[in-house]
Amino acid sequence: MPDSADISSEDTPEYLSFKTQVKGTNIIEQTLLATDYLNHFNEIVMLLEMVPDMPEIIEEAKAWAPKSYPDHFRDSTFSDKDLAVAAYEHVPERYKKPFEQTISQIDRLIEAAVRRLEEVSAMDDIEHLRVTSTDYSRNIQRLMDFASGIIHGSQNTMDQNEIDHLLSD
Repeated sequence: MPDSADISSEDTPEYLSFKTQVKGTNIIEQTLLATDYLNHFNEIVMLLEMVPDMPEIIEEAKAWAPKSYPDHFRDSTFSDKDLAVAAYEHVPERYKKPFEQTISQIDRLIEAAVRRLEEVSAMDDIEHLRVTSTDYSRNIQRLMDFASGIIHGSQNTMDQNEIDHLLSD
């Protein structure tokens, strides 16, 4: 007989109940996560990509702030936002832990990008600004792709060397 530590969170009555509740919504049944959360990051990536053509937009990028998954949905117009918030408490750890780690890495990379773009913008070198903006945008998007994979049920994450490379200035 397995002890309680061996029971997967996917076997709990709460998880099974939420799996049923999310059917037919934009919340992934297997993970209880929704890709709509990534819109929070799409906004800042678009701003960062605009910096070379509109350097003043860095001020708007500086105003961007990380937002937790539940807070994003509480503040959104997502049709199933209450369900998304409630289901998040029951996301299996095998998805939730790598998801939260990836989101933390995205937040850190965005913070580094904004800081670096502000520095490069002050140098008045548009080409350097364009290259820096493109590099950060691609790296943030790469992490967002990992987050999307987790939302859809992948348990793959980046190894620490890849993460360190993305976060290095």
